[in-house]
Amino acid sequence: MKKEEYVPEIGASVPIKALEYREETAAEIAAPVPVFRKREQDDVKERAAGGVGMGTLAIALSILSLFVFPILFGAAGIVLGFVARRRGAAGLGAWAIGIGVVSIVIGIFILPFF
Repeated sequence: MKKEEYVPEIGASVPIKALEYREETAAEIAAPVPVFRKREQDDVKERAAGGVGMGTLAIALSILSLFVFPILFGAAGIVLGFVARRRGAAGLGAWAIGIGVVSIVIGIFILPFF
């Protein structure tokens, strides 16, 4: 049967010509790709970078408050420590808060007796 000779009628079954077609088909399944937006990753990196600078400043003020003006520099170190924690530098911020609190406590309760 040639292609031009056979014209199927409406509703008639189509003959299967398995010997004429030698094709191989396959379905490929890929692992799902995680969807991350580059902008979101950049925002996280920028946020962490800003937090590190702020955390460094906060810890410097807190350490300085151990020697000079404990109430003023200690409070500034605590406030900047909270800002640094909010921006992604949790470790530096926590240390700045802790050192600032210790400096204020020493400045208020212990230094007046010396």
